[in-house]
Amino acid sequence: MSAMCFVMKCGGSTLAALPNSFFDDMKRLQDEAIIPVIVHGGGPAISDTLGKLGIETEFVNGLRKTNEAVLDVVEMVLAGRINKEIVRKIQLSGAKALGLSGVDGHLIQAEPVAHADEVGLVGDVTGVNADLIQGMVKMGYIPVIAPVGLGADGSQRYNINADTAAGAVASHMGVERMIVVTDVPGIMKPVGGARVVLPSVTVSEIDKMIASGEIYGGMIPKVRAAIQCIQGKVREVIIVNGTEPEVLSRVIKGAEIGTRIVK
Repeated sequence: MSAMCFVMKCGGSTLAALPNSFFDDMKRLQDEAIIPVIVHGGGPAISDTLGKLGIETEFVNGLRKTNEAVLDVVEMVLAGRINKEIVRKIQLSGAKALGLSGVDGHLIQAEPVAHADEVGLVGDVTGVNADLIQGMVKMGYIPVIAPVGLGADGSQRYNINADTAAGAVASHMGVERMIVVTDVPGIMKPVGGARVVLPSVTVSEIDKMIASGEIYGGMIPKVRAAIQCIQGKVREVIIVNGTEPEVLSRVIKGAEIGTRIVK
């Protein structure tokens, strides 16, 4: 039975807080040969660790300014603690998972972002070793990927935004649809005195809603992050709340949950 896979992006803190039922749902999908490829972030945990170590951190246009000292912590927290925490949670449900970073097997190749003089060692993805991911999927494992990349000659590491990495992984694997698991039910819009979830929205509509103030506060980075995932072959991104019952199974089977962002 050949496996079908989909790419799922999730923040490290969001995944850690998800109920066991979310991982049980993932196990059921794995039993049906539907394998998620997980790309995770971990921004809050990185900031927390940098603070404890007395290393200053700042953001420029949403990207963490990264030097070698910051990069050491990024790799330690993302590829170490958070990656293994996610793998453990998946395995507790009885599913099989393999955790790795973009450094392993040259999984994610990167180059400096255009404004590297401002942000330092932050990378844009130039290549993804999709064969390695497919190999893990064929063996029945759920790949759990930390977004640290390697330069062309393999000597320089890069901190890669998790949303950028997830979109690139999905695109290089030829996946058209990506699921972004968050702690919100989707993109909310005020209607009459209530806030309702928009079932579908285009990228240009989102820009207008941010400009008009309909999308505001903490929802802006979530939405912008989802838009970053729409690149290459990825045509739509679905934002869902991970605490909804059987949310992954239902999305895969076509249920109208969350917000679908289309090109």
